Amino acid sequence: MKNMFSDTHFHYKMATRERGVNGKEVLEALIARGTFFAQDIGTHCDDVQARYEAIEEDIASLDKDAQEKAHKMIHYSAGIWPAEEAIKERETQVKRLEDEINAFEKRTGQKVISLGECGLDHHWNSEHEAEFDSDMIAAEKEMFEMQLELAKKLSLPVIVHSRDAASDTIDCIKRVGYDKGIIHCYSYGIEEARIFLDRGWYISFSGSITYTKKRNMEDMRALLRFVPKERLLLETDAPYLAPVPLRGSVNNPVNVSHTYQFCADMRLEKAEELSEAVDANIRALYAL
Repeated sequence: MKNMFSDTHFHYKMATRERGVNGKEVLEALIARGTFFAQDIGTHCDDVQARYEAIEEDIASLDKDAQEKAHKMIHYSAGIWPAEEAIKERETQVKRLEDEINAFEKRTGQKVISLGECGLDHHWNSEHEAEFDSDMIAAEKEMFEMQLELAKKLSLPVIVHSRDAASDTIDCIKRVGYDKGIIHCYSYGIEEARIFLDRGWYISFSGSITYTKKRNMEDMRALLRFVPKERLLLETDAPYLAPVPLRGSVNNPVNVSHTYQFCADMRLEKAEELSEAVDANIRALYAL
């Protein structure tokens, strides 16, 4: 059986414990199609253990052979999303994050393979947080740089969340001088992609690419063709951003196949070949 349609970024506990997705069915479907890699992503400094326990609970409901395959397939990140409350307590939060990563690995024997998601969100924070002024933006950048430094210390790839903040994201990366990881749920254009790619970053696209309006389709096609096959990754960001034809529903990692098909069509490739290329990129980034 061929490995098919890895998902580099999802939030399993959010999908299954908060949004009603049947985790056992998701795991069984991923295993049935031979999924090579599925990464559960952190957003809080202390969430990795609870996320692990949610997945382990569902793995325990599988038969023995499926349990073994699930354990090979599932991987974990740990990081702090740029929420206002975390930014205000950034020094304590980042120290707690490092402590939690070390404690998790000792407790479980399971390695955290990525630092993130972390980064900058000028869309959400600037529009939705009343207290998000210039001082808070500076603090947000500081927390991102602190996590970049931690990733460097731990020799981990970084999963970067960047929304309406391309130039600030690039500036933070340049200041720290650490260029190893993924620009996740990519939402910028070719020129920004060129900068990230030239610095060594991988670009990951989510189901949001399937939302492209007809008038913007050529720009999307050009962007998806611009990113070299050896730097391209795909994700769901479940439970968010369900791809067309499932837009508006609660997303889960099984649905990433629609994003592979859309991306492959835009690049004039076969989805199966694109899946093989993404798996090769995952092996290269994570030394698997």
